[in-house]
Amino acid sequence: MPHIPESHLDLLDSAVATLATIGPDGGPQLTEVWFLREGDSVALSLNTSRQKLKNLKARPRCSLFILDLANPMRYLEIRGDAEITPDDDYSLAEQVGQKYGADLRAYDGPDDQRMAVRIVPHKVNAVNMGG
Repeated sequence: MPHIPESHLDLLDSAVATLATIGPDGGPQLTEVWFLREGDSVALSLNTSRQKLKNLKARPRCSLFILDLANPMRYLEIRGDAEITPDDDYSLAEQVGQKYGADLRAYDGPDDQRMAVRIVPHKVNAVNMGG
């Protein structure tokens, strides 16, 4: 599994990232997401009504892009496959909520379930075009 270089590890603590999934028509779908750092990768808490989760279930290949907002010439891209497991006890959702000061249950409809999505990296691009 590829590792994220030390020069870009700080980006795993960023506020948001852009998740790219493959939509039903085969085209890309980009969405800003909340995430948690897990070692050299990330975890997302998504509910079952979201198109991005439906995309990942159908086609797990994805990319997560984290731009350094203080230096937009620097970014991190993690390409990989999504591993999706039920988060029935909301343990990941609660961890994500703590990071963002939010109760993720407030974003769920009555029939929604929470899923834990972990990106298993196949390729890591750590770029600094400024130096």
